[in-house]
Amino acid sequence: MSTTVETVSAAARTAPAAVIVAIDGPSGTGKSSTSKAVAAQLGLSYLDTGAQYRAITWWMLNNGIDVQNPAEIATAAAKPVIVSGTDPSAPTITVDGEDASGPIRTQEVTSKVSAVSAVPEVRALITELQRSIAEEAERGIVVEGRDIGTTVLPDADIKIFLTASPEARAARRSGEVKGSDLAATREALIKRDAADSGRKTSPLAKAGDAVEVDTTDLTLAQVIECVVTLVGEKQAAK
Repeated sequence: MSTTVETVSAAARTAPAAVIVAIDGPSGTGKSSTSKAVAAQLGLSYLDTGAQYRAITWWMLNNGIDVQNPAEIATAAAKPVIVSGTDPSAPTITVDGEDASGPIRTQEVTSKVSAVSAVPEVRALITELQRSIAEEAERGIVVEGRDIGTTVLPDADIKIFLTASPEARAARRSGEVKGSDLAATREALIKRDAADSGRKTSPLAKAGDAVEVDTTDLTLAQVIECVVTLVGEKQAAK
């Protein structure tokens, strides 16, 4: 019995400490690519909270909900069942059992998601879902979004806020969508920033204790290395 206890204790001492990592920032700063890579490298779970808001928006559009009517959105908010897979190498999201990973990335959903996610009832439900997923991640988790460090997981072990110039963000977004107009993309990003930062419930904001990383002049590999280093330091200190 004593040998077993000693073996377990040794393993516990050498295993990296579980950490909750909150990565926030506006669109086009590299949140998703960075978060998935960091989670994969460190053996952590991964959660794209933006995909959850896209999923509920997609459901609303498919079910005839007027997404310009907050009261109608609030009434319907609890109806869809959203399930997020947390494997960073193959994250999934389903709505009522249907794979929604492709449909939630359409321009229609993108243009409506800010309005839906601004409704307090929607944010309350999704926030509770996000917290439960984070709590169940035994080895730790990287959670990306816009209000993770400020609202969803204010006690996260480490908070990182990614930024980049509007020009750099627009260039990245345009590179993802063939034939897109750079100026129009930049304008759309700035409009989305204003909507997300200006909403009354859980606005996009940098937590007071977050580490800000400007990705404008960094490669994706450099951003990933920076975040992995920050998380590794936090694990070592726990």
